[in-house]
Amino acid sequence: MTLPVWNSQTDAAPAGGLPRPGRRQLSWLAIPAASGVVLGLAWWLLAPGGLNLVSGNPELAATANPDSWLPRDLVLAALFLLAGCFIAVLLDGKSRKPEALQRMILAIAGGAVGGLIAWLSGLLAAQWWGPAVDPALGTDPGFSLRSLAVLCLWPGSTALITFLLTLWSLMTNRPDSGAPARP
Repeated sequence: MTLPVWNSQTDAAPAGGLPRPGRRQLSWLAIPAASGVVLGLAWWLLAPGGLNLVSGNPELAATANPDSWLPRDLVLAALFLLAGCFIAVLLDGKSRKPEALQRMILAIAGGAVGGLIAWLSGLLAAQWWGPAVDPALGTDPGFSLRSLAVLCLWPGSTALITFLLTLWSLMTNRPDSGAPARP
């Protein structure tokens, strides 16, 4: 005797388990992770020590200059906050649909993976297209991220903005006047 096949797209979850994420669900993980490459390249293009398109200050272009470390980290932080807010706004329209929690968890995980990929792709862009590190400076790592806490901003901002948007929608949701009252 064979067991009936369970279709994750049409059937409810089997007893005692959550449904497996489908292809549309996994896009909430894959798209933020893949966009990390774009953010990493944008970080190198905009940040001091990279191509330095934001300030254009030649003093901040040197990677060994300690005055360039904070602006470099802040450029990546701003890119991560922007990406986290964008993902949260995309999630907001789907907060009342089934599997909303699964979508949110995958989007937050995608933001964490995307943050790591952005950091590494920015470092790779600096190695490929940036100036060579001067050996006279000692162990200066060149174009790098000095504050690793910045990597938490993308998933953190996604979670916080999603929470605030969901809370706002619950507070402003008015019941229909013809609908029966909730017990």
